Amino acid sequence: MSAGAPSRRTSVRRHADRAEYDRAKVNSILDEGFICHAACSVDGTVWMIPTAYGRDGDRLLLHGAAGNHVLKAASAGAELTVAVTFLDGLVLARSTFNHSLNYRSVIVFGTASEITDPAEKAAALERIVEHMLPGRSAEARPPTPLELTKTRVIALPLDEASAKVRAGGVGDQPEDLGLPVWAGVLPLHLAAGPVLDDDQIRPEGAPRDLPAPASLTQPGRWSRDSA
Repeated sequence: MSAGAPSRRTSVRRHADRAEYDRAKVNSILDEGFICHAACSVDGTVWMIPTAYGRDGDRLLLHGAAGNHVLKAASAGAELTVAVTFLDGLVLARSTFNHSLNYRSVIVFGTASEITDPAEKAAALERIVEHMLPGRSAEARPPTPLELTKTRVIALPLDEASAKVRAGGVGDQPEDLGLPVWAGVLPLHLAAGPVLDDDQIRPEGAPRDLPAPASLTQPGRWSRDSA
């Protein structure tokens, strides 16, 4: 389905006014996230995993151990559902019924394909690392051929995806506005703390006291919220 044309599965029914079908909006939420939840049904059981991901154009890249149940089933043709969610605030109303959350979420449906070519698989894994921290792939060792064989990578098209967003204040009933109860929003956001050097014992002759890499110090993904 093209952007702006929701499918039966991606059409938002409850609070349809919060739906976002624009591909740019979907991509912006996916690009800001770090972890997704992927689920599929196999032999009457629904399986779900949290996993890191990356976006490569119009497809979502997921990876995990070669024997991972969800990724293995998805590679064999099982329908996949993937969710990415941000919690932006607690909405505290005068009544418990009207308490809510401010959030941004994306749901993706579809059939994934496995990436088996070693070069394509390595490029996909690099994309996932770059999604985590831009510039990091150039600073660390790439995967070995053995590590590639131990890893399963799948690509899920973003053809069937939609976003749902709630942003704003309290939605109390008119008759509750006079209650002596505080109401408002507690904003929440993801922020980085100070970096922590790895403290593992290094072998003799290994470099010590290396400075933080450019991927962490240059303006980028964490620059706004870094401590």
